[in-house]
Amino acid sequence: MWYNRLSKYLLKEGYTNDPICPCVFIKKSESGFAIVAVYVDDMNLIGTSEELQKTVDYLKREFEMKDLGKTKYCLGLQIEHSANGILVHQSTYTEKVLKRFGMDKAHPLSTPMVVRSLDTKKDPYRPKGNDEMVVGPEVPYLSAIGALLYLAQCTRPDISFSVNLLARYSSAPTRRHWTGIKHVLRYLRGTTDMGLFYSSESTNAQSIIGYADAGYLSDPHQGRSQTGYVFTCGGTAISWRSTKQTLVATSSNHSEILALHEASRECVWLRSVIHHIRSTCALPSTTDTPTILNEDNAACIAQITGGYIKGDRTKHISPKFFYTHELQKSQEIKVRQIRSSDNLADLFTKSLPKCTFQKLVHGIGL
Repeated sequence: MWYNRLSKYLLKEGYTNDPICPCVFIKKSESGFAIVAVYVDDMNLIGTSEELQKTVDYLKREFEMKDLGKTKYCLGLQIEHSANGILVHQSTYTEKVLKRFGMDKAHPLSTPMVVRSLDTKKDPYRPKGNDEMVVGPEVPYLSAIGALLYLAQCTRPDISFSVNLLARYSSAPTRRHWTGIKHVLRYLRGTTDMGLFYSSESTNAQSIIGYADAGYLSDPHQGRSQTGYVFTCGGTAISWRSTKQTLVATSSNHSEILALHEASRECVWLRSVIHHIRSTCALPSTTDTPTILNEDNAACIAQITGGYIKGDRTKHISPKFFYTHELQKSQEIKVRQIRSSDNLADLFTKSLPKCTFQKLVHGIGL
């Protein structure tokens, strides 16, 4: 009801929105533009000063509202403005989480998880064994997973893989898994102030670049691989995902095709949102050229470039996963090969040693 009332009121005044992002309202006039981003009854306004003032006055005529000035805190996210950019972090929330689970004075660690063993019997992240007990209700496993997921999805992509891995055992967690949770918390203990910095001085601040990767048999216990992707703008992450694949990949090439498919879908949505906002605000378009999507598997890139071919090695792969090929033909994306060591999406598909982990964390703008 509230959204319908607000939407009707804004649309009546000439604001527009699009199904691709229904909670974003935009108005363009001769004096500039205003963007209203709505989350329930919280609103963030972006635009030119004159048009912003008109928007505030218009909203106040209908609704009782409080103008808090420049956004500094929103939905648990802290926003710090500086002369050369914006830092988005959750240090206060992180400190509350650490205190809540009794880890506020723990010894900090440099990575969110240990490097996993190739021996499945020694893997600390293996499922519950027959000789192991599920932790009791005194261990707040589900609460910890929920708190960490919010961090991973908002400002801490560096813990996405470890939290996704530990969340799989929510129905039957053991002491090993709880130790994994505490490992993540100890990592956060040493990186409380870490956040995403969006620079206003970046040379490519208006274009997005994607990275896709797959961790083949990342879950050897279930025979599943891991999909990971990240999109950056101006060198800082704006969208990312780490998730277990639902299909059994028969090869590393197969798993990479599945990961590239998921990244392509996200890329289409990002391009649509950016195009809608920039075109409505009469800003120069950044979607006239293909979006670069980096991938490190040569065989996967060759197959995506050639399209679906019913050969002995690929006939079992559903044609829908070659959607990326169609996007390349329509010049919406361009898949480019990079070295594995330069693929930022590695951060979302596997446990990494300290030096590699820190390099990739820095690469996504943290």
